[in-house]
Amino acid sequence: MNYVLDPSYVDPALDSRSASLENPTGGRGMGGTAHGGRKGAAFRVLNPGERVVLADLEGPGTLRHIWMGFPPAPPEVLRAFTLEVFYDGAALPSVSVPVLDFFGLPHGRPAELYSALFSVNEGHGFNAFVPMPFRRAVRVEFINASSHPTVLYYQIDFTLEPSLPDHAGYLHAAFRRENPTVQRRDFVIAEGLRGPGRFLGCVVGVRVIDNGMWYGEGEVKIYRDGDRAFPTICGTGLEDYVGSGFGLGRHLGPYGGAPVYVAPGKDDVPRPDPNPNYVGFYRWHLADPVMFERELRVTIQQIGAVMFLAGQEAELAAYEANHPVAGGGWVRPGSGVLAWGIVERIDDYCATAFVYCREPQPVPRLDVAAATKDISRLAFEKPDPMESLIPLFLGLAQASGGAR
Repeated sequence: MNYVLDPSYVDPALDSRSASLENPTGGRGMGGTAHGGRKGAAFRVLNPGERVVLADLEGPGTLRHIWMGFPPAPPEVLRAFTLEVFYDGAALPSVSVPVLDFFGLPHGRPAELYSALFSVNEGHGFNAFVPMPFRRAVRVEFINASSHPTVLYYQIDFTLEPSLPDHAGYLHAAFRRENPTVQRRDFVIAEGLRGPGRFLGCVVGVRVIDNGMWYGEGEVKIYRDGDRAFPTICGTGLEDYVGSGFGLGRHLGPYGGAPVYVAPGKDDVPRPDPNPNYVGFYRWHLADPVMFERELRVTIQQIGAVMFLAGQEAELAAYEANHPVAGGGWVRPGSGVLAWGIVERIDDYCATAFVYCREPQPVPRLDVAAATKDISRLAFEKPDPMESLIPLFLGLAQASGGAR
């Protein structure tokens, strides 16, 4: 990685290439050939259910940068766009995730994001700078699994190399969702991949469906190489894992942040509690690497906090009937506070986990129906102004032909 840390580093053994719609194999001297090189194949119209190969490359090499652009659309449409990556001729993918979640944005809702590994510039340009080594071959595919046509722009920058070091791992990405979660059963962020490997990090989304003051008291637990009842690495709360504290509002950092925060504004009908409707966060373990030799399991608890004031005895009794306490139980301090405590909750959690493994392995195929359920735009959410232009844009794109 000397060429990343030291921009003056020169190594002619790295053969710099680029894959696009008209050059998915990244052939030398094959870029920009359409219409005499005068911008002839920048995009492609993808019909519902259509799958397109973005890159089909022979190694050894490394994908260095992936950029994509597509028009804004309702959340259930964008969430159905799927990215799959196949290594070394495998029939099953080692990456199978919603496209937006891959770039750090759960719930099908574009937002600005700027981090060390992924950025979504102005909420429209999707960038991944996470290295993806491959030894024999790699194939990258985009699937429009929605019920609407879309227009896709993209570029994948990569290098071919004489060989890869033994420590280079294959990037795996898998999506999971529990809608709703099961009380007292921790939601699984990552599991099932064999080592040696490295947990790079995750993108987690929460659709808050339980009530209470605060949804995020649950600890993130990382089990490694034989850990069973208790983990080796354990956090102190959801927002603490992201690197924030005392709540989780929208913020962006190089290694952790929360780019998605959907809640009513001051002029909208408020929720019965102060929580957002949707929140999405990312955490990258770059400076604090998480390695494992044989096995890995990462979970997050569904635990929240709630308080009842004097005069709310009936509300407290009703809440206690469905929310077992966690931690040390109820605190009853008096002075107008009837009871305060942390409690077990049921919410809707999803996660995309990024794990490097020494050997490529299959991950579960994305269940599009499960991924897109219950994420429709809320009454107070305003669509991107560009959405009204999409029919015209699609018509012009289809008339011009695009890349086929």
